[in-house]
Amino acid sequence: MGVLTQLLTLPLAPVRGVGWVVRRVTEAAEEEYYDEGPVLRELAALEQELLSGRIDQEAFDRREDELLDRLDEIRRFREGRQP
Repeated sequence: MGVLTQLLTLPLAPVRGVGWVVRRVTEAAEEEYYDEGPVLRELAALEQELLSGRIDQEAFDRREDELLDRLDEIRRFREGRQP
């Protein structure tokens, strides 16, 4: 029956192929978007800017809150994807 099913569904092969590609692209995009590395590097760079005097404490606090919120979002996403 496997061969018969493959023959009957052959016209759908391009659709299945496109679906597979879309799933892989989505997974790659999620991996990049939900990567902690850039957020952690930006937090470190932000601290260096504060220490060097390029930004004031208020600007630091505001941006740090944004980055920590983003980090929380990433961690919640990753926890939700765990089996």
